[in-house]
Amino acid sequence: MKKTLLGLLLLGSTLLAEVTNTPATIDFIEVKKMKIIDIRTEGEWIQTGIIKDANLITFFDEKYGYDTEQFMGALNKVVEKDEQFAIICNTGSRTKLIANFLGNKHDYNVVNLTGGMVKLFQEGFQPEFYAPPSIEESNTSN
Repeated sequence: MKKTLLGLLLLGSTLLAEVTNTPATIDFIEVKKMKIIDIRTEGEWIQTGIIKDANLITFFDEKYGYDTEQFMGALNKVVEKDEQFAIICNTGSRTKLIANFLGNKHDYNVVNLTGGMVKLFQEGFQPEFYAPPSIEESNTSN
């Protein structure tokens, strides 16, 4: 009986999930015109550049620590609860976790861009340069 109940609960949570996995491609980035949330760290943005108009919201820091409340607050300023949006990281491993967290636990309609930035670079994607905000810019945005 317990196994049946657990199975039904798991099935029900996946039926409600709004998670789509799709390869990160230049066509997706340029044609879909969907909001993209780049969850990489600032160091990664500096090192490799960013997708033009992507929303930069770090989930894990350099030591794999995270602040779910801060991330969710920043995300909710950018997307509506029922709006479909995409998330990307370097290889797709972090976004796989985050997409399931957002879709299965919080009912967001999220697209996980599998392969991440690495896949885009393999296709010849040319990122935009990322310059961290200056101290003055950081102070005025608070």
